[in-house]
Amino acid sequence: MELRNIAIIAHVDHGKTTLVDQLLRQSGTFRVNQQVQERAMDSNDLERERGITILAKCTSVQWNDVRINIVDTPGHADFGGEVERILSMVDGVVVLIDAAEGPMPQTKFVLGKALRQGLNPIVVINKIDRSDARPDDVHNEIFDLFAALDATDEQLDFPTLYASGRAGWAVTDLAHERKDLMPLFDLIVKHVKPPVGDTTAPFAMLVTTLENDPYLGRILTGRVHSGIAKVNMPVKSLSRDGKVIETSRLTKLLSFRGLERRPVEEAEAGDIIAIAGFAETTVADTICTPEVDAPLPSTPVDPPTLAMTFAVNDSPLAGREGSKVTSRMIVDRLNREAEGNVAIRVLENEQRDAVEVAGRGELQLGVLIETMRREGFELAISRPRVLFRTDENGSRLEPIEEVVIDLDEPYSGVVVEKMALRKAEMQEMRPTGGGKQRLVFLAPTRGLIGYLGEFLTDTRGTGVMSRLFHSYGPWRGPIEGRRNGVLISTASGDAVAYALWNLEDRGPMFITPGTPVYEGMLIGAHTRGNDLDVNPVKGKQLTNIRTTSKDEAVKLTTPIIMSLEQAIAYIADDELVEITPKSIRLRKRWLDPNERKRESRKAEAQ
Repeated sequence: MELRNIAIIAHVDHGKTTLVDQLLRQSGTFRVNQQVQERAMDSNDLERERGITILAKCTSVQWNDVRINIVDTPGHADFGGEVERILSMVDGVVVLIDAAEGPMPQTKFVLGKALRQGLNPIVVINKIDRSDARPDDVHNEIFDLFAALDATDEQLDFPTLYASGRAGWAVTDLAHERKDLMPLFDLIVKHVKPPVGDTTAPFAMLVTTLENDPYLGRILTGRVHSGIAKVNMPVKSLSRDGKVIETSRLTKLLSFRGLERRPVEEAEAGDIIAIAGFAETTVADTICTPEVDAPLPSTPVDPPTLAMTFAVNDSPLAGREGSKVTSRMIVDRLNREAEGNVAIRVLENEQRDAVEVAGRGELQLGVLIETMRREGFELAISRPRVLFRTDENGSRLEPIEEVVIDLDEPYSGVVVEKMALRKAEMQEMRPTGGGKQRLVFLAPTRGLIGYLGEFLTDTRGTGVMSRLFHSYGPWRGPIEGRRNGVLISTASGDAVAYALWNLEDRGPMFITPGTPVYEGMLIGAHTRGNDLDVNPVKGKQLTNIRTTSKDEAVKLTTPIIMSLEQAIAYIADDELVEITPKSIRLRKRWLDPNERKRESRKAEAQ
């Protein structure tokens, strides 16, 4: 049977996973009456809750006599490490672009990678049925983007389809009848080259993704580069520098059929398969027959730009809600994550009971923390910090990001002002129709940490901000941090409504009555710039004199309950986020007030 290997790439929320759903349905992979949940490829709980794809996943559909292996990729720049590896498995890409938003930063990032690998893209302008769709303008913008990314003449001659992934149709011309995705299937078969591989050569395969299965253990997925893989054949694995990692037999060979992995007896060069039974082999290693000596080349992945410290939870409430609380458990779990996720690095820290984790962005690290929290871990997380470099002259370099902002015109002034405070340089400002504007900035990653919440407030929730790593540039000087101080608890116990009511004029609260608190925990924001020690457990002094009932009924303002990402972005350098399976608490790094003073004097002296 003929084969085609394709990846679907796009910016977040441009409709990749929804389109794959329709391809699976219309190819007959699902039965007509089969109940399948929406966005079937987003199998992970966090993906379903957030409506984003986090992990790249493979599926396969049959169209006439051709089997098409499809890889659904993440659209967030934070998960770009997944996309970079996946492109080495495929022979073509379908670039999906929103008919209203046009090409966005992540489109540019993944398309650039695909063009450099020599892949010839198919462009699908999706969501044509949107009321603000502008297909002709978007088509011109795509051509300009291809040219800016140094596409070859062959790549510039890309075929274009207009589609609605949700409605399940695609057409080559907007005047044609809109009924199904047959034009897309036909174009994939015609435009994407069949995989090239020598079936007579020895078997070799590059591992591109790793996952853990409860029944089969570690599963390594990749594309067969050459030869034929057969069940029970002896194989070995080679690291990137050519050293033998382990030898084994191909006990289980799995091929993708729809949403399932099915056992097969053999697989030829060009096919995408999954292998179980290797204990130490990981992403970017080569699995091959014993006579092969050289590993297959693997794509280098862009380096991490942010780091956080993951420490053991040492608060007075530690161990009450989680089952995994020791540093050994935390380090083992993080090492397991780094093994399958090449965009994350785990570095042992000089601090006892702490480890440093470097990644692509706040969202990627936030997803990792949320996953660990659901697995029963308790952690103390530091504020994210950027990873600096030095150039050959010893000058300090910091990561700079390209930020694209779409917003309503009335809000552009405040956003430009806030971005300037964060040392961002404006590159472009243009109207996009319908009273909207697009702003493009180059901004230091440092200044963007924690800005998203403020941005959504400033634009009344209507603005859309996309970020993408651009380059390392000269250090742009100091950036002002959080302006407000915090309210710090001086006592331990359960918060009392009467005490919180008396503290309300000091600033908004983060807790509700009855919340367990301890000395050094942050219970609210201070309206002024300094930190304030307060007692949230102090009850009302009772007397034997009756009072009016209005004195008894305390009405409290609704507290600010922060999400995980908001909490991480909010804290200062001397604060931590305490994370347990049930709670997110903010605290000072040093709980004792005297120790806090000593440490702040040390910091000022330095």
